[in-house]
Amino acid sequence: MQLQVGMVVCAAAGKEKDNYYIVTGIDGRFVTLADGKHRTLEKPKRKNVRHIRLTGTVWELEGLTDKALRRRLRECNAEQGGN
Repeated sequence: MQLQVGMVVCAAAGKEKDNYYIVTGIDGRFVTLADGKHRTLEKPKRKNVRHIRLTGTVWELEGLTDKALRRRLRECNAEQGGN
């Protein structure tokens, strides 16, 4: 599975472990992640690719708002059996 912009990932390390994010950018061995609440699309978090797990789900970022992103990630978390 190839990492790409728009892919939903799960944080595997750090204080945000087990939270779902969407990849907003890729820069070598780092990615920028947004969740729509703590990390908005305008101010994404930079994270090492070794500290994320790929889910295989890819969403279109065009026209996506923080509110819509939060809702979709909440649904994704429920599907994966999270809180």
